[in-house]
Amino acid sequence: MDNKILAGIIAAIIIVGAAAFSFTLNPESPEKSQPFEAEENVFEEKLPSTLEEKDGLIKFSSYDEIKEFLKDNQNQQYDFYPIRRDDGSFREGASIPTMTIPEGPLLSAPDMAVSEESQNAGSDTYPDFSGTNVQVKNVDEPDYIKTDGKYLYIVNQNWLTIVDAYPAENAKVVLKIALDIEQQNLENIFLNGDKLVIFYYGSSQTYGIAQYDFAPYPIYTPQTFSTILDVSDRENPKTVTKYEVGGSYVNSRMIDDIVYLVTNSGVDYTNPILPRIMEGSSLILPDVYRFPNPEPSYTFNTVTAFDVYGKLQTSETFLMGYSNTIYVSEDNLYITYQKNLPYNYYDTMSKDRFFDVVVPLLPKDAQDKIRIIQNDVALDAYAKWIQVSNLLQDTYNTLPKDEKEKLFTQIQTALEEYDARIQSDVSRTVIHKIGLDNGNLKYVANSEVPGYVLNQFSMDESGNRFRIATTSESFSRTGSMSSSNVYVLDENLSQVGSLTEIAPDERIYSARFMGDKLFLVTFKQVDPFFVIDLSADPPKILGALKIPGFSNYLQPYDEDHIIGIGRDTKVNEWGGVQTNGVKISMFDVSDFKNPKETDTVVIGDSSVDSEALYSHKSLLLDKQKDVMSIPIKGEIKAVFGDTKTGSEYVQWNGFFVYGFDNDGFVKKGLISHYSGSNYNSIYMPARSMYIGDTLYTIMDGSIKMNDLSNISNEINAITIASTGGLIPYLDK
Repeated sequence: MDNKILAGIIAAIIIVGAAAFSFTLNPESPEKSQPFEAEENVFEEKLPSTLEEKDGLIKFSSYDEIKEFLKDNQNQQYDFYPIRRDDGSFREGASIPTMTIPEGPLLSAPDMAVSEESQNAGSDTYPDFSGTNVQVKNVDEPDYIKTDGKYLYIVNQNWLTIVDAYPAENAKVVLKIALDIEQQNLENIFLNGDKLVIFYYGSSQTYGIAQYDFAPYPIYTPQTFSTILDVSDRENPKTVTKYEVGGSYVNSRMIDDIVYLVTNSGVDYTNPILPRIMEGSSLILPDVYRFPNPEPSYTFNTVTAFDVYGKLQTSETFLMGYSNTIYVSEDNLYITYQKNLPYNYYDTMSKDRFFDVVVPLLPKDAQDKIRIIQNDVALDAYAKWIQVSNLLQDTYNTLPKDEKEKLFTQIQTALEEYDARIQSDVSRTVIHKIGLDNGNLKYVANSEVPGYVLNQFSMDESGNRFRIATTSESFSRTGSMSSSNVYVLDENLSQVGSLTEIAPDERIYSARFMGDKLFLVTFKQVDPFFVIDLSADPPKILGALKIPGFSNYLQPYDEDHIIGIGRDTKVNEWGGVQTNGVKISMFDVSDFKNPKETDTVVIGDSSVDSEALYSHKSLLLDKQKDVMSIPIKGEIKAVFGDTKTGSEYVQWNGFFVYGFDNDGFVKKGLISHYSGSNYNSIYMPARSMYIGDTLYTIMDGSIKMNDLSNISNEINAITIASTGGLIPYLDK
């Protein structure tokens, strides 16, 4: 990006100061950020652009161009969808827009393994250990705790704690430091050798002066901060570099030594503030790109890549809809978001459905009179509707009762069909594909599919195919209707296969791709567990199993088995669905046409909770170690059915640990982190991992270490207190 953009910013907003958050390991002598001033030498480094302008990808040349584009878009955003003239005809070219698919490089990715990621430190002194439970092998996901097989690195609130964890008998805290930041929300880190990447979030403050005004006013923009620490000396970590990236944190991934960060920020249509990157004292403004198809609501989405050694690789900003779900393979990043509608869309649709559906079903003379009213240029829209309304009532009053009822039934049926068809067109997920080449970004393509995605596990890449499962919903006067779909797209995101309306009147509760198979769970009253063949043309359902309950999360065990974690249910006496305890199911899928539920475990009642229902990172599952650890929280009576007096008021927080035997579960033991006394109030999400033959469980400030071969044998325990015990550190 050249200095035209900088000049535009200076002209639009007079910067008089900034108060960016700092990150230092010295609470007594915090490093202060210098105010940003628009002077020469602000840009100390210019990142080379790695994106090619192709069909569908347009680079802004200046800040003024961005501002003018947003101004025009703000004026035109209400006209994105079909608008009917008063004479009943559509404007020329009016249609629901579809994304233009550009020609991009043909990237292929190897088949992704979808299992819990185990790592090895590569040292004879370190045993094997488990890493974060990730979706794609070799693509690490951030978490608040990481291990290298010797140490545990934990961030929570504004603390970094390093625990010498192996061997468990001698485990101890070697460092606990309060990081000097005002935000209290450290929760995501990566560990790569001796480099620790820490993310934290907040906002920066600048000042601007409105046009022709005189007094500065504060401007707050969300920021994502990241600091890379060298932790080779665990008692004296050193800061390698720090980044401040414009926008709120969306998600991140690490592939080899490269970290990919996705952030987004809202758009001020009058005086847009572009995302920026602060690297030390250097200010970098990423290039900004747009697409030819308009969005009713724009967001700056920034993708930034840097390595763990402190080198910023690239950063690019895309003007698109608000992104909230991503999928990352070893080769590609897929940014998805649900397509938004302009505020007046439903008003327009009401008018369209009246002329397209209702009027053609009316008696011929009524149709002719309505057309005359609509063509009367002397009447405004309100006056026209008054006459049409009176005409409708007169028409209905002249019809015999049975004919009127028949007409109303025909209209209602036609409207429901119309609504379902239109809502399928407008409720869509937008997909953008960006190639990842060792830190270089290569924009590939974009596309749309009907419906919305549940989470990252609703997407997958295999070879040169991208697969995505969605739920479509339609609404009518009689209620709502859901159905499930799966779409197969090629390397340019062109659709090459689809299977729609998989489970009418049900929505997706969980999905998991394994090779050319998709395992899908939908639910309304029972749990249909589908096995879908994605290699077929078109994709087809191979088998289905209907059982009580539903699975919120599916975890592969081996090529023939998959484990579901969700809720047990039963139909009550009134025909409704009653939710019961946490349900763990083993599915045998060796015969795709005849999947079987070979074993189930139900824990507690409906009040019992497990973080594994909504966070895959809380589950440890390892076939080779013969262990599955699942967190459970609830009152003792609810968890265990204990009838002891007063037990319903005693909380139990801990882990249920299982092994495996043929096609079933074997209970190995319980690990209690809290059972009514000595509760540590600090919140920490539940996690499990193993180092060697020791199972480490972490929950709410406590770490338990138990023998994997004898879970009842607690080897050691550490409490991470909410206050005190801080080790001072000076960032020299």
